[in-house]
Formats: sequence, structure tokens, C-alpha cells
Amino acid sequence: MQTVLFHETIFGPIHSRRLGISLGINLMPNDGKICSFDCVYCEAGYNAQGQGTTGVPTRKEVQSRLNAKLSAMRAAGEKLDVITFSGNGEPTLHPNFKEIVHDVLLLRNKYYPEAKVTVLSNATMASRKTVADALRTVDNNVLKLDSALSHTLRLINQPKSVNVQAEGIIEDLKQFSGSCIVQTLMLRGEHNGQRIDNTTDTEVEALIAAYLAIRPREVMLYSIDRRTPEEHLEKVPREELEAIARRIEAAGITVQVN
Repeated sequence: MQTVLFHETIFGPIHSRRLGISLGINLMPNDGKICSFDCVYCEAGYNAQGQGTTGVPTRKEVQSRLNAKLSAMRAAGEKLDVITFSGNGEPTLHPNFKEIVHDVLLLRNKYYPEAKVTVLSNATMASRKTVADALRTVDNNVLKLDSALSHTLRLINQPKSVNVQAEGIIEDLKQFSGSCIVQTLMLRGEHNGQRIDNTTDTEVEALIAAYLAIRPREVMLYSIDRRTPEEHLEKVPREELEAIARRIEAAGITVQVN
């Protein structure tokens, strides 16, 4: 089974193809995965590998470790473009997510005021007020929408809750109109004998309708770049991504192809 976990609460910096030089914050265990989705393409592997034994870091631990890392980086003259909430699962599941975001913003302002704070989220917790309030305070509120059709979304993202539907996620994203970034991964392939393809005309048209309802700051369109836990997936060529992007842009939505 594919398991590429981050074994530190603060990791990197690494070079992100979408965000630049990024220092990561992992609010999930250092030896396991906790996520409300179980995406077929997740580089951290499937949730079946377990939640590990370390538990989630405390607010104080995150603050202390980030302070030490940023202080050392600044003293060494290192460059930093972004501080990114990512890691071994869904960051907004942390019980102190809002407070940790507040701490991170203060430390960013102290050491790297020019850097952006980014949250990569699957949006399943966006209906929770404390989470939504925190997401409104960051520079880049990046929320996942891989399909606007529930059947396809459930095939790709495999939500743990049977109640998760594309319509509900779209409705939750609408509250961030004009400020959020929607991240959509395009792919084709097969999982458990079922065909997956969110690049069809029907899928793209549904996504465009969803983007128009959400009105994001921009859409990040990309495809598989690393090994995935599901082996039978196909990377969508850049030329095809750009063709899909042109259709989205024709509807008046800003698109970044990565």
C-alpha cells in the first residue's frame, strides 16, 4: 500500500509546483493518517493504514515548533513563499484548528510578513462556523472540488460519511464567494472495477456550473504528479488540461493550470 507520510509536525521547506517554497504544517499524527476523504490519488495513501500512535499535536506544540523553525530560517536568510497546512489528512479536523491558524498568522507576521498562509482542505468541515471563520483569515483558502456530480465525487474522494454529496460541498463553498480558491484534480482510470473519469463533457459542464455558483478567486486545475495508492489511474496531459481550462475561462472564471 502507498504510504508516504510526513513524520514531523513542521516539515520542509519544500518546493510546491502550485505555491512555491512552502513550509508545511501537519496537524495530523506523524505516524498515521486521519482524513474525512480517502481519495484514490492521495500521495499519503489510504486511511486503512491507520491513525498511528502519536495522536494530533497540541496547539502549544505547533506554536513552539513553528516558532523555532521560522526563527532558524530567518537567521539563515532562507526564502519562504508560503506556510501551508497540509500533511497526513484533513487539517480542519484538528479540534483547535481556528486557534492554531491564529497562532500561525502571528508567527508569519513576526518572521516572514511577506509569506502567504495557505490551507489545503477538502471542504468537508467548511459548514462548521469555527472552521469557516478561520479559513476566512488566511491568504489562500484552497478548497477541493474534484467533481460536481456526487457519483463521481464519491468514486474519486471516497468520503467516510455517506451524507457527503457534491451539492452540499458546493453549497458550503458558496459562503467563501470571491475569496476561496477551488482546487480540482483531473484524472481517468479505474478503482474497484469502476471507471473514473472527471474529464468528460458532462463532468466539465457540471464543474463549470459549480464554479459559477461558487465564484472562487480562481480555480487550480491539475492532474496526478506522484505515485498514487490506486495503481490504475491516468495522468491527464497538460494540453488537455489547458483545453478544459479554456472552457472554464470562457465562462468568466480565472484558471491556473499546474
